[in-house]
Amino acid sequence: MTKDQVIFIRYATATLPVLALLLLEVLVAGPWGVIALVYLTLFAALLDKWLTPPISRDIAQAEPHWPDRLSAILGLGHLVLLPCLMLYIASPAHGGGEKLATLLAVASFMGQISHPNAHELIHRRPAWLSGLGMAVYTSMIFGQHVSAHRLVHHRFVGTKDDPNTPLSGESFWRYLPRAWIGSFKAGLAQENAKLTRKSMPAHSLQNPYYIWMSGGALTLILALALGGVAGLFAMIGLAALAHIQIMLSDYIQHYGLTRLTRSDGRLEPVGAHHSWNAPRGFTSYLMLNAPSHSDHHMHPDRPYDSLTVSKGEPVLPFSMPIMAVIATIPPVWHRNMDKRAARVMAAAQAALP
Repeated sequence: MTKDQVIFIRYATATLPVLALLLLEVLVAGPWGVIALVYLTLFAALLDKWLTPPISRDIAQAEPHWPDRLSAILGLGHLVLLPCLMLYIASPAHGGGEKLATLLAVASFMGQISHPNAHELIHRRPAWLSGLGMAVYTSMIFGQHVSAHRLVHHRFVGTKDDPNTPLSGESFWRYLPRAWIGSFKAGLAQENAKLTRKSMPAHSLQNPYYIWMSGGALTLILALALGGVAGLFAMIGLAALAHIQIMLSDYIQHYGLTRLTRSDGRLEPVGAHHSWNAPRGFTSYLMLNAPSHSDHHMHPDRPYDSLTVSKGEPVLPFSMPIMAVIATIPPVWHRNMDKRAARVMAAAQAALP
């Protein structure tokens, strides 16, 4: 078996079973939703302890087709899952506990697989792949993240101009509203500026914010039509949990790491020390290698299967899902992260030209 085949099998066996279990639950019912929830929580935590960190494809080799194909399957599966879920919620054949477990499993799927996958897709060059990523984010009523992430976060990460860069000492619950509102406004400002450079008005229908907003509204209308009032509230709840998980990802991966001013008065370029990484044996595959975050910021177009974590790059003490839980408890978070962030920044200051 080739190295490429091994890498593909690991990504596929980490992600596709969750999608299959959730589709089984909403289509035929049974214990599948509970199994998916256990898979994404306890099972993932256990495997992280036993498996070695991910292996990556050599970027000098020709790029295989399977990473895009796997991303496409996961993205399309997400778009099929949501309307099926609304019908499932509306059915009186399923109990309240069963529905709640399935909703929590779908929310975890959205945060741990759909979000990293959509994040990967919007960076891909084929228009149909980036469009699929946009559709996934729009179905989470979070389409503006496409604009804010590509036009603001990657350009201004580690500076005050990026709302999604958390400040040292800032709790997640203080960061959440600031980053959500700030990134919405900053993404809109960048889209308006693009239209201005084309001599077009900001209210032009070519502004993608019309798509993000109308797509989100359409998602809620479809949820109401398919699932009734229960389906509508379920979709709102899912979207809220997805937004929190997406904001948690940025908070965790950039906490306390800022770009410094060089002796010539200019900001240092984006480097490996501006992102936290969490290379783990299972959750890295589950999240399509999103925890190899430094490499992604330095090479945004590099496919997930070739991202690496090099020696000396900032590494989190635990996996991303565990760090997400810790981040919701500010005293515990600060006890684990403030000194680590200070050490990274001190080393960066010492190495600054």
